[in-house]
Amino acid sequence: MTVHATAIVSPGAQLHPSVEVGPYAIIGPKVKLGEGSVVGSHAVLDGDTTIGKRNRIFHHASVGAVPQDLKFHGEDSKLVLGDDNIVREFATLHIGTEGGGGVTRVGNKNLFMAYSHVAHDCSVGNGCILANGATLAGHVEVGDHATLGGLSAVHQFTRIGVHAFIAGGAMVAMDVPPYCTAQGDRAELAGLNTVGLTRHGMKEDQLARVKEAYRILFRSKLGLNEALSRLRAEYGGQPEIDVLLDFIGSSKRGITR
Repeated sequence: MTVHATAIVSPGAQLHPSVEVGPYAIIGPKVKLGEGSVVGSHAVLDGDTTIGKRNRIFHHASVGAVPQDLKFHGEDSKLVLGDDNIVREFATLHIGTEGGGGVTRVGNKNLFMAYSHVAHDCSVGNGCILANGATLAGHVEVGDHATLGGLSAVHQFTRIGVHAFIAGGAMVAMDVPPYCTAQGDRAELAGLNTVGLTRHGMKEDQLARVKEAYRILFRSKLGLNEALSRLRAEYGGQPEIDVLLDFIGSSKRGITR
């Protein structure tokens, strides 16, 4: 273990012997820091925060602070990060609240660029990117391999589907379906994230079905329920289409269109 002499590590903190902690970093008493993780100078890790393996937390990041929620009254709540995440300068990730289930949860291999923010009770999947200044309000769900452009913002209780792409500066107030690109204020759909889907190995026949599904759902003159019924009849049982159907069918905030 390499802990700089100026770092402050609370006695109760649990650090794997292989971690590195930089100058003037502060680590609170309930923090658990996993194998191979690196904490940069002046970073602050606090709260009941569990951080997995090989995470890199850069200088001045804040991980595990109490929520920016006036309903929070000091209840027990947590932040859980998986493995291989990168948290860049001045990024902020907060613990959960009682009203939101008590846990803010982050998966594996995510990149949180400078000044990005993950609020209380959010759920972020695997392989996501939050660019500089991207902001998640409380209770937001972000699916695997989603990308949020710089200075974008997502309203509380909103969901971002798998492989979605949110353009820089977008203000997202309704659920963004899987595979889709959204842009603007308030955000509207602008097409499919075909580049991202191709990079992640979606085959030509799958991509063709997704394109047809997008056309039926969002570019035909059918009402949404009618479009969903047609999509189920024609493509139900195809895994990539079922993901889309399940997401839209379970929406509570409504769908960005």
